Amino acid sequence: MTLLVILLATRPQAADNVDTHAPLGPLQYVLSPDGVSVSGTGRASAAGLPRTETVIAVLPATEVAWHRVMLPKAPAARLRQALAGLLEEQLLDEPDETHLALAPQARAGEACWVAATNRPWLAHQLNALDAAGIMIDRVVPGIAPGDAAQGHFFAVADPAGSSAADELWLSWSDSNGALCLRTSGGLARALLPASNAPTGAPGLPATGTFTATPAAAVAAERWLGGPVPVRSDAEHALANARSVWNLRQFELAGHARGLRAVRGLGRQLLGPSWRPFRLGLAVLALVHVVGLNLWAWTQQRQISQRRDAINAVLSVTHPQVRSILDAPLQMLRETELLRLSAGKAGDDDLETLLGMAAAVWPEGRPPVERIRFELGRLVLPAPGWDPAALQQLRSRLESAGGKLDSNDTELSISRPARRAVP
Repeated sequence: MTLLVILLATRPQAADNVDTHAPLGPLQYVLSPDGVSVSGTGRASAAGLPRTETVIAVLPATEVAWHRVMLPKAPAARLRQALAGLLEEQLLDEPDETHLALAPQARAGEACWVAATNRPWLAHQLNALDAAGIMIDRVVPGIAPGDAAQGHFFAVADPAGSSAADELWLSWSDSNGALCLRTSGGLARALLPASNAPTGAPGLPATGTFTATPAAAVAAERWLGGPVPVRSDAEHALANARSVWNLRQFELAGHARGLRAVRGLGRQLLGPSWRPFRLGLAVLALVHVVGLNLWAWTQQRQISQRRDAINAVLSVTHPQVRSILDAPLQMLRETELLRLSAGKAGDDDLETLLGMAAAVWPEGRPPVERIRFELGRLVLPAPGWDPAALQQLRSRLESAGGKLDSNDTELSISRPARRAVP
């Protein structure tokens, strides 16, 4: 499962309002095959970013502010408005221009962390990526409160394009919150927890881990007074991507949530853990296809054998028939011709129908006064027949292989229609 991590741009500090029509500049990105190791990095415009299965955007640590609030018990549709009301005095931007996001698994009536950032700038970047066909699955913060105390040094370039020690920044997070500070001056040391270091040593936390980008490593070691492990921007971005946070909430939740859910399910089904299931499903489908084709071939062969047997019977019984088109029908016609040439009565002839009527005629019923024969149908007068007698006669005729149709004045005796069965 290839992962694309996009490092979102920092909001221009000189502009009072975000120009949502301005094109989005090149963005730094990181590619990872497993979310842990780096397989590639680069910078590209939104349209030039690689296409991968999962896309996570990282919001710079300097763009997120953190607030601790008691989550109000409000309906989901009004929760964002309730949060804005609670934080109105603490927000740097206007509430309408501030995007808020709740901590994962936040519960009403309990204290939780709320992330705040500039909504127009974040929405501008997300819209530009969506327009370029890059669907962001999650937006994670570059820093977030956590149980483990962590610090990360990074250098911010000045307008001339160089970085200096006074542009060294430190992002710090622990269970009490998260913040980004310039290391110039004494504010960073004053806000960090005091250490148990010997007298004269810098007042730094006794617990916690520190890392630094390669460009800031030397200045970080000078400021910290000790060695600092180096972590590249790409490695730091992947670490942020593993965060459980997702800032796409409320008005920035996205209009394609259902599509992202389907994509997530699709990625899960296409993942390595589901490979045995996919293989078994493919084998099962193949077995079904082969089995259906084999069954169809067998049925077709049996039908062909039966048809050949019927044709053989016709050829042997009536060798004068040279062209076989419909063997059962041709067999019936040839047999009728033989019967006619031999002078024998057929099933639909007058003699056969008269004999059948005589065999089933009820006792005590007087003889009929007249009869009429119409092409396989014997018509007799029916005066004074009650329904019970008619039903008795019909049952006897059906047992003898005949058929009875009746109305108020006549009885009609015939043979049921015969169909040639292939």
